[in-house]
Amino acid sequence: MILIISNQKDQTTTEVIKWLFVIGKSFIRVSENETFEIKTEGKRIFLESKRNNFFLDEITSVWYRRSGIRFRQYKYKNESVDIHMHETQHWLQDYVLKKLESKKHINTQSNSHINKLLVLEKAMEVGLDVPKYFLSENTDDVVIDKTIVKPIAGNPMLESIDRNHDGIMYTSIVNKPEKEKFFISFFQEKIEKDFEIRCFYLDGRIWSMAIFSQNDDQTKVDHRKYNYEKPNRNVPYNLPKVIEEKIYLLMKGFDLNCGSIDFIKSGNKYYFLEINPIGQFGNVSGGCNYNLEKIIAEYL
Repeated sequence: MILIISNQKDQTTTEVIKWLFVIGKSFIRVSENETFEIKTEGKRIFLESKRNNFFLDEITSVWYRRSGIRFRQYKYKNESVDIHMHETQHWLQDYVLKKLESKKHINTQSNSHINKLLVLEKAMEVGLDVPKYFLSENTDDVVIDKTIVKPIAGNPMLESIDRNHDGIMYTSIVNKPEKEKFFISFFQEKIEKDFEIRCFYLDGRIWSMAIFSQNDDQTKVDHRKYNYEKPNRNVPYNLPKVIEEKIYLLMKGFDLNCGSIDFIKSGNKYYFLEINPIGQFGNVSGGCNYNLEKIIAEYL
């Protein structure tokens, strides 16, 4: 049995599931609005929500896509008992998650988010080129029009309470100094690019796509500001083997076996930007006919 942990509306998950139907594999899809109770039956651990139920030992592989498994937390009136049982429940839940992560898997709940700053340091350690960057709470050391600012956090989304006014934080060029101090921000050298490269990594294999975003003023700084009237040209691309070997070392360094990875090609250099363990890869799959959804289904 394959366990898929994902958001209810994630279309990428649905596309992989279509292939699981084609190849005749059983699966359970767990979504963000489920809460599981940990039970036992016949000396076996059993997980149950209002929508799904399964024995822990019947799961053969796990795809952690988004969200995570949530557990019901029991409360007790006696404060001492409640503290003790809180710890007991924590370790039981930890055991369940660790057992799931010990099975064949694509990503895990425990390392679904990684620190961008540590990733950049590790990237340089394995020999990848990284644009010069620094943290600052002012623009005193910023070279105007030659420096970009982007989020420190991996998630660029700004979610509103009602979810009707969500926003996204794009990479931007610093075009004027700020007089006031602000919260520590991430500044990076602006690289004049030939094109961008989006890679999808799975268990040592890499599929890459060149994105010619620099030809459009709307997308040249951040290709996510997509121009639907004049789409960027996207083509399959082969990274040099030496770069792929360094990607492998980088992913192993963070115990990641899957993720989306971004580069900038400038002259003879490939500048590493970031890893997103749960990043979108549908455009790489469809734009280059890689059929990654089928590959993921077969891997599971």
